[in-house]
Amino acid sequence: MRLLMAIFLPPIVFFTINRPFQGIFCAFLWLTVIGWPVAAIWAVYSLSQYRNEELRRDMDYGRRYSRYR
Repeated sequence: MRLLMAIFLPPIVFFTINRPFQGIFCAFLWLTVIGWPVAAIWAVYSLSQYRNEELRRDMDYGRRYSRYR
C-alpha cells in the first residue's frame, strides 16, 4: 500500500515514516510537473530504506534479548 502511495502521492509517504521536513520539501517538488518523477523515485527509495532500518532494528532486538548468545 505504501509503495503505491509513494508513486502517486510521494509527500504522504514521508509523513507516514516520520520525516515531516522531507515531506514538505517533497511536496514542493511534487507540485512541479518535472519534479514529480523525481519525488516518486525519492519516496520509493526512502521507503525501502525505512523498511531496511525496521528489519535491522528487529534483528538487533532479537539478538540482544536472545536466549542463546
